[in-house]
Amino acid sequence: MADLNSLVVFAKVVEANSFSEAARRLNMPISTVSRRIAELEDQLGVRLLERSTRTLRLTELGREVFEHAVRGAQLRDAIESVVSSRLSDISGTLRLSAPPSLSDTLLTPLAIVFQRQYPNLRIQILVTERFVEHIADGVDLVFRLGALRDSSLVAKRILTYRHQLVASPGYLKTCKPPRTPQDLLDHRLLAFSHWKPDSTWTFVHKNGKDKETLTFQPSLAMNDFAGLAPALLMGSGIGELPPIMQPHLLREGRLVEVMPDWHFRTFNLSLVHLGNRHVSKPCRLFKDFAAQMAPTLFPDLPS
Repeated sequence: MADLNSLVVFAKVVEANSFSEAARRLNMPISTVSRRIAELEDQLGVRLLERSTRTLRLTELGREVFEHAVRGAQLRDAIESVVSSRLSDISGTLRLSAPPSLSDTLLTPLAIVFQRQYPNLRIQILVTERFVEHIADGVDLVFRLGALRDSSLVAKRILTYRHQLVASPGYLKTCKPPRTPQDLLDHRLLAFSHWKPDSTWTFVHKNGKDKETLTFQPSLAMNDFAGLAPALLMGSGIGELPPIMQPHLLREGRLVEVMPDWHFRTFNLSLVHLGNRHVSKPCRLFKDFAAQMAPTLFPDLPS
C-alpha cells in the first residue's frame, strides 16, 4: 500500500515541477523529497517520473497516480484543518498541584494569565505539601522541587534558585549579626519543619569550597513559609525563605539577607507530568507558557 505522506510529496513535486521547489513548500530537505519519491516508486513497483537535469515528466501511470495523490493531499489538509481548528479552541479542565509556598506569587498569576488566553479552559489547583500521585489524585501537572524519584515522569524546568537566610532590620539591630553558620546558634532561629524536634541547615560558602551543616532546635517551626514570613517581619529571629515567597519583602528592605557569603543549596523548580506518549494540548501549552512567563515574574533570583 502506498504511503499517504509519500503521495502528498509526489503531488507537490508534480505541482511545483521541481524537487527543490517542492522541498521549499514542504519545508523539508531535497534529499528527503527525493527519497520519498524513490520509496513510493519502489512500493508501487513502477516509475512515476521521468527525470532529466532540467525537467520532470510524468509517466502514463504517473498521471493516474497523480490524480489520486492530489485527492490524498487535499484529504490530509482537510483533516489537519479540522484537528487544528478543534485544538485551537482549548477547553476542558486542567488540574495543577503545587506546594503552599508557590500558590500566591507564582501559581495564581500563571493560572490567571493563562486563562485570559484560553477563557474556555477551567483550572483546578491542589495546594499540598504531600507527594502527589498523578493518577490517584487526578492531577495533570505538578510543580515539584528537586530531582525526580520516578522514572515514569517527565519534568520541564521552570526556575532555578536557592532559599535565603533572612531577618528583619529590627531584629538585627538588637544583636550581633552572625558571620558564620556556627554563629547562628546564638540566635533565635525559625525553620520550615514537619513536627521534628531538630532542624538542619547546610551551607556552602560562595567560594564553592567550604561547607558547613548546622543542626539546631528552632524557636519556631512551621511547615508553611507563608506563616514564617510574618514571624520574621515581626523580628522573631532568623529563618529561611524561598525567594519566590513574597519577594517584595527583600526588595523593600523589610527583610534583609543574613550571612550573604553562605548559601543554601540551589535546586530546580519543575513542572512534572506522566511520560505518556500523548500529552493533552492544555498541558503542553501550559508547560511552555509557564517556562516562558515564570522567569519574567522573578527576574533576579539568587542562585
